[in-house]
Amino acid sequence: MSPNSLRLATRTSPLALWQAHHVRDLLQAVGHGAELVMVTTRGDRVIDRPLHELGGDGLFTREVQEVVLAGEADVAIHSLKDLPTAAVPGLTLAGIPARGPQGDAWVSRIYPHLADVPLGSRVATGSMRRRAQLLNRRPDLQVEDLRGNIGTRLSRLADEGLSGIILAEAGLRRLGLDAEIREILDPIWMLPAVGQGALGLECRADDQTTQDLLKLLTEPTAWATSLAERAMLRALGGGCLVPVGVFSTTEGTTGRLVAVVLDETGARRLEVTHEGPLADPQELGESVARALIDAGADSILSTVEKRYLGQPTNRPRGA
Repeated sequence: MSPNSLRLATRTSPLALWQAHHVRDLLQAVGHGAELVMVTTRGDRVIDRPLHELGGDGLFTREVQEVVLAGEADVAIHSLKDLPTAAVPGLTLAGIPARGPQGDAWVSRIYPHLADVPLGSRVATGSMRRRAQLLNRRPDLQVEDLRGNIGTRLSRLADEGLSGIILAEAGLRRLGLDAEIREILDPIWMLPAVGQGALGLECRADDQTTQDLLKLLTEPTAWATSLAERAMLRALGGGCLVPVGVFSTTEGTTGRLVAVVLDETGARRLEVTHEGPLADPQELGESVARALIDAGADSILSTVEKRYLGQPTNRPRGA
């Protein structure tokens, strides 16, 4: 490997490879080469079970991180929504490039809008967050689990007679699948995942040279809003798989977070909105978490985690 080149650890799905090539292009734009190190994660290998049955956080990130910790790669590339908020000893989140679309997309061969779907129809998603918000809005629907890469999910839509599926807008657009999108679901009720649309770049905590380089790829607004969202989730004590959604917007130097916590059935839904300076994203996110906890989020999340992840989280909630 050239001394002016970085080794980028990435999953092997088409979307992950798009992300890796994108980061490689960003590095080339600042005068650095890169090569890819392919990694298969447990989340990629086991696609016939819901995510919450596979052991919680880190299903799509742990093996990628281990390659960097072992010195076999310099940078771990993640979809930021998959990256747990708990720090991994020896690693640091050093870069977040410009963020893509945050929203979720309705994909259907039959119905141009979710509102057109008849009562009792079958729709599918691999996300408990999407499932809960969908059932909160349409409790009549039969919501089924949907795993696999985007191509696999689109195949299931055609093969299994589903009325529609819900996927991240950013992933579809990054793969050139804009034509599959029938509707972008309104974030007023379908709030995105923490970090949705953003990439997270990790490197070793003692590798200052790579940290400095990844800062060159970082877009300040994406960095601030993503850190605020992650601070919120960390203060809640929730993981990547629980029904927590957040939608970030900015105006000047101010960030605005709308956040929601639901139970898995969608029957219980708590929402708060908070604004604060982007210069202190941690305080912004923690303020949102405190408001949610004061409204009763703790009992909802504890129940969901005990039921679906085996036991409530041991991490304290609040900040």
